[in-house]
Amino acid sequence: MRNLLGSVQTETEEGGVDITPMLDVVFIMLIFFIVTATFIKEAGIDVDKPDAATAVVQEKASILVAIDENDRVWINRRETDIRSLRAIIERLHAENPKGTLVIQADRNSRNEVLVQVMDQSRRAGVYNIALAASQ
Repeated sequence: MRNLLGSVQTETEEGGVDITPMLDVVFIMLIFFIVTATFIKEAGIDVDKPDAATAVVQEKASILVAIDENDRVWINRRETDIRSLRAIIERLHAENPKGTLVIQADRNSRNEVLVQVMDQSRRAGVYNIALAASQ
């Protein structure tokens, strides 16, 4: 290319695509998916659940309580005393009032502990309780 003075001018810009707007969109989508994602909560231990032919998946399980084979109660990967269970369930229920409480009781645990957990949850004001089972 020649300029007005007749000297040769080299082209310094290479043809290319500006990807900055695309990166902006990708980051906005990433933030959107992180904010709207539903994370699966776990009680903290693996439980050998009993089988049930009519088991139904609970969509809005916000509180998970696990009872292991040694009748220990677990919430949020921490072993919890049955006497402090009511206060913990009240706090978790206040964070998500529309959620349900799911009890994951091991098939070798005692029914007495299961009934105590259900009783503490009802005292905490949670009446929507489900028992976990394998299909």
